Amino acid sequence: MDNAFLRQIEGFSLTTAEILYRFPDHPKLLQSYIWQDYDLAPHFPKLTDFLDFWAANLDGALYRVRVAHRRLISPAEFSFVRGELQLH
Repeated sequence: MDNAFLRQIEGFSLTTAEILYRFPDHPKLLQSYIWQDYDLAPHFPKLTDFLDFWAANLDGALYRVRVAHRRLISPAEFSFVRGELQLH
């Protein structure tokens, strides 16, 4: 079975974070970094661990982090209609 599918069954959602950080040598300049993984909303423990690692080990100071996530597997929406369509 696909590992990504199993993660979604466990409640993980595809999470994307845009991380803006300052250049160490030129702190007035910002650079963008995109991080993406399956994580658990709303606390995002994997993203939090990554940002903690960044703050402890990398020189570029974090400026802003924007997060988006989407559950790829969600309950289906059904609507019942009257009638029947038959194909040959």
